[in-house]
This record gives sequence, C-alpha cells and structure tokens, in this order.
Amino acid sequence: MTGYPPPEPRPTVTYADCTVAVVPGYRPLHLDLHLPPGDGPFPVLLWVHGGGWLEGSRVGLPATVAPHRFHQRFLDRGWAVADIDYRLAQEAQYPAQLLDVQSAVRWLRLYADQLKLDPARFAALGESAGGHLAAMAGLTGTGDTAIQAVVNWYGAVDLFDFDDLDDPAAPPALLFGGPVSGRREFVAFGNPISRVHAGAPPFLTVHGTADRIVGPGQGQAFTEALRAVGVRADLVLVPGADHCFEGHDDIGGLIEQGIDFLDEVLPGK
Repeated sequence: MTGYPPPEPRPTVTYADCTVAVVPGYRPLHLDLHLPPGDGPFPVLLWVHGGGWLEGSRVGLPATVAPHRFHQRFLDRGWAVADIDYRLAQEAQYPAQLLDVQSAVRWLRLYADQLKLDPARFAALGESAGGHLAAMAGLTGTGDTAIQAVVNWYGAVDLFDFDDLDDPAAPPALLFGGPVSGRREFVAFGNPISRVHAGAPPFLTVHGTADRIVGPGQGQAFTEALRAVGVRADLVLVPGADHCFEGHDDIGGLIEQGIDFLDEVLPGK
C-alpha cells in the first residue's frame, strides 16, 4: 500500500492524547481526540488508518488525502474525530486489531460525558486495511462497542477476492497467520462480506473504479450483500481513481459526501 507522509498540521481545537490500552510487554495504544468548539454532546468519528495491516499509524493520512483538511472538515460541521491506534499484523494476529478498535470505542463511550461526546452517534471511517477494520467494527459491535454508521473507503471487505490466497507473505496471510486458502474458516470469521447481517448499521462505501490494490468489485459486492438483507448501503464509485483515490481531483468533495451521509443517518436531536 502507499506510504504515509508526516502528520497533517493539527487544527486549532481542544485536543486530548489519551491512552486506550496498556498491556505489559507491549507498546501502549493511544488515540487523539479532536473536539469542535461548543458544549456538545458531539457525534464522534473514529478514523481507522490503512497500511495493509503492516504499517501506518493514527497520526498519518494517505498522501492523497492529507492536503484536504480531513479533520477540519468534520470539526467545522460539529463532529469530533478520534484517531486511533491498533496493533499491526506482525505485532499480533487477527482479531487483535479489531479488539483494539473496539477498546477505543468502549473507552470513548465510557467517558462520553466528560469528553462531550454523544454515545448514540458513533461512526467509523476506515481506509483500505482500516476500511476492513471499520467494517468489522460496525458489523460485530454491540452494547458499549456498537458503531452506528460506517464509511468504508476502498476497504478490503472480501478477503477471498485477491489473487494471492496461497502466498504466505501476502498481507492477509500475515494478518491471519497463514495463507488465506488454507485458513478459510478463520478468515471468514474476520471477513466483512461473510459477516453481513440484517442488524448492521448503515454503510457508505467509496471506491475508485481503477483501484489496482483492492478492486472496486469488492465494494460493489459488499454493498449488494448489505442491501440484500435490508441494510442501508450507499455506494460511490469514483471514476478513474486508483487506491487512496489517486488520480481524483476532488477528495475534499468525497470527505464532504461522507459527512453528508453521516449527518443523514445519525441526525442530532
């Protein structure tokens, strides 16, 4: 997957660096919480970074997205944004990554009053590998780990729809502890399209039609599977865009479309 540039300049907002989980013998996991002005309670977006489950962090955006005021656009429209860490595949195998995302959700909801967050309006936006984790968080979360809406940017939502299922060095193989072809039952446990159900939250999938890393067919099939069980599932295909929306000029517009969707499915009181 593409490399990640230095972090974008932080917007001028209330900012908290909060430890999410500390396990002896492992690096601590953190989240960065950006709050808009005002008293709240604010809906919160969890940003889940990509990087093939092998790289990236909460403080980096894809080079194509970084110049487009990602955080500030959400803040300007009254959304808090939580950038979260999770363990990478060579630190721990799946489902550690999903558990880390769920730990962040649980922590934010536990302290929602103090943080001025609305516990009934939690959304996740993930890109690429982060799209996989955001989708899984939306499909599996309940109670204090529930996610009420998901925006999936070119996520790996069908892990069986790759050409390297026998390759032990492929990113999904490293994530699941072996080639996908030999671990189908376990991979299905962590495969979004295999976990679709009628109680899933609304989804917006945005995918480039020229994506050479995660084919757009994954986003289309995932959307169709959600619709088939009665879940709202919107799909935006970005003409000519490669992975990370490479080659598309109006990424700011795609960010705004995501906020429009979230405002529609998670309206305030």
